[in-house]
Amino acid sequence: MKSEAKSTKPLHADMMIKICGMRDEKNISDVAALTPMLMGFIFHELSPRDASSLNPESVQSLPPYVHPVGVFVDKTDETITTTCNRYGIHIVQLHGSESPAQCSRLKEKGFTIFKAIGIENKADLHNLAAYAGCVDMFLFDTKSPSHGGTGKKFDWQLLDSYQLDTPYLLSGGIDAGDIEAIIRAMRPGMAGIDINSRFETSPGIKDISKLVNFILSLRKFNEHEPDTTPFWEKKI
Repeated sequence: MKSEAKSTKPLHADMMIKICGMRDEKNISDVAALTPMLMGFIFHELSPRDASSLNPESVQSLPPYVHPVGVFVDKTDETITTTCNRYGIHIVQLHGSESPAQCSRLKEKGFTIFKAIGIENKADLHNLAAYAGCVDMFLFDTKSPSHGGTGKKFDWQLLDSYQLDTPYLLSGGIDAGDIEAIIRAMRPGMAGIDINSRFETSPGIKDISKLVNFILSLRKFNEHEPDTTPFWEKKI
């Protein structure tokens, strides 16, 4: 597969905010009121944030500007499709060792595909060409045998080695005090951030006041009001 040339696109003026690990109905409603573009639901039985028992209506009733993301770890196409249909989810985040072929199959089914990649060194970024064209966005997280959830950062300077045009979300240990570090970490192709455990009072329960302060501070860096239409839904 032909690899993509290094991006010459400008930095995003508005960063997407993905709040992941949601599993409590009241907390979901409270977080949705903060208007994050993306809200993640983890369907992985080994995660303390597993949303498999969540009432589907909690996801189906999200406001239209909050896009639910189903997070899966090494599940079959059938399991992913059945779960997403049940919850009304159209964005799939693959957080395990899923192949480019599986990404392509799910994309052909009409899903928007995010592929999470654990980052430890430059080689982890250089080996992504096989996914070019198979995924709509990468999510770069701290490498871990538990497929995320470490609450730790990787070396964000490694992003200088990223060579593809596929946009990505930055994840891994982002905390409320990281606003300036996030701005310094911005590179062409960085579409936004994914936040989770550092904003919780307990696994799956987000601290609303902490989120409010963080989101307001981050949005001060935007040049204009956020565009609520994701790039994958825009007509070119």
